[in-house]
Amino acid sequence: MFLKQFGWNDFFARQPLCDIGSPGRVVLVSRERYLVWTENGEVEAAVSGHLRHASSIWPAVGDWVALRGGNAPVIDQVFERRTALVRKQPGKQLREQVLATNIDLLFIVTAFDRDYNPRRIERYLVLAHQSGARAAIILNKSDRADELGVDARAVVDQTQQLAPEAPVIAVSALNAIGLEALPSLLCAGETAALIGSSGVGKSTILNQLLGEDRQRTHPVRSADQRGRHCTTHRELFVMPEGWLLMDLPGLRELQLWADPEQLDQSFDDIQALAAQCRFRNCTHTSEPGCAVQDARLDPGHMENYRKLQRELAYLDRQSDNRLAREERQRWKAIEKSIRRYHPKRQQH
Repeated sequence: MFLKQFGWNDFFARQPLCDIGSPGRVVLVSRERYLVWTENGEVEAAVSGHLRHASSIWPAVGDWVALRGGNAPVIDQVFERRTALVRKQPGKQLREQVLATNIDLLFIVTAFDRDYNPRRIERYLVLAHQSGARAAIILNKSDRADELGVDARAVVDQTQQLAPEAPVIAVSALNAIGLEALPSLLCAGETAALIGSSGVGKSTILNQLLGEDRQRTHPVRSADQRGRHCTTHRELFVMPEGWLLMDLPGLRELQLWADPEQLDQSFDDIQALAAQCRFRNCTHTSEPGCAVQDARLDPGHMENYRKLQRELAYLDRQSDNRLAREERQRWKAIEKSIRRYHPKRQQH
């Protein structure tokens, strides 16, 4: 087994490696046990005490790590990530959740049924841009378009307008139609990930590309076309063509964890128009000479941009408050420690 087959390249080779460590790639995580591919084969490892207490970076699927130890290997180092797919952790906690790392291409999977939602696709595109990975959009269940009364060509064109630079591919995973276009988007050793809602056919796509049933699948509910969770963990697979693919569990919600400036880069059509506005601080709502308003963009597209702006601005403010609280707590702990170990000298 050669590391280049799993995505090892000069970016990782240039990074310092602990003296007694050997590199490997995390392909599966289960209850703090890690399945790692190495040059000598597949091993199961745990996180070392050193990494657990000295680093804030926890290994994720897709990470390159340094292993030490023979019969009971441990992960002692996580290599710097080239890309990272990150969202806000679900719920009220203000923490990031790493979905996958070192991804070259993110396959955004939706379907021609009720799952299709341009606003959700835009959110996924922001996620891909923030991660540093390329994006491609898969429209699954093309075999059902006529049955559902959907103009498949119009949906493909509408989706392409959302992401002019991203390939948009209509497929029928169930019948293996159109899937031959996916391997051509990657080179050997590159890594892709499938992301989308439950029931859109991610696991079926993976099984068809592998040529065998490796992931469980379930049909969607006929009442509302909603899917059930089949994939419960993240796992990396080697495709017959030599690239790698990760199937991510279906996402019920996707709260972004990004810098507000990255949103502008994702909505580049709005930014190109904004540069032509009369006023530099134009809000694109009621100002005269606003090029964005004059362009009469899709109202849903524009409203989603404003919604994501508000969401990321709120996240930015909350993050600043959290960091300020943690800094105050840190200094309080330092002062308490100083008073404990260096009491004031008694006055004589």
